[in-house]
Amino acid sequence: MIYTMMQACELTGMTYQGLKFYCNEGLVPNVKRDNINRRIFDERDIAWIKSLTCLKNCGMSIQEMKDYTKLCLEGSSTIPERQAILSRKREQLERSIAALESSIEYIDKKQEFYEEVLEGKREYFSNLIPCSCQK
Repeated sequence: MIYTMMQACELTGMTYQGLKFYCNEGLVPNVKRDNINRRIFDERDIAWIKSLTCLKNCGMSIQEMKDYTKLCLEGSSTIPERQAILSRKREQLERSIAALESSIEYIDKKQEFYEEVLEGKREYFSNLIPCSCQK
């Protein structure tokens, strides 16, 4: 099946401008064109664009995605290098998840504290107010 830019955007969740930018940056290699020079995409292109979206969501920069794309185009000999790149990104994501979980835990504790203060079960205390006459 062949898709227009707009159809490709719908299928991948990308904006028109975003997909055009990716194409212009060489992130979608071998882009085909129709008889009036409009970009067209096949199933493999759509799958690759979805992969790029995932890599972007992993925190890859445009340059990192270009490097990764170049390695992919070089074939199976670069698989170990690609595995290393993805492994590093996974470790970064795990650290980000841990930081987010810690932040959620902090918010939950603060919400519990505020609820107990509002219900009269606990006296209010703030690290920001130096005197013992806190309100």
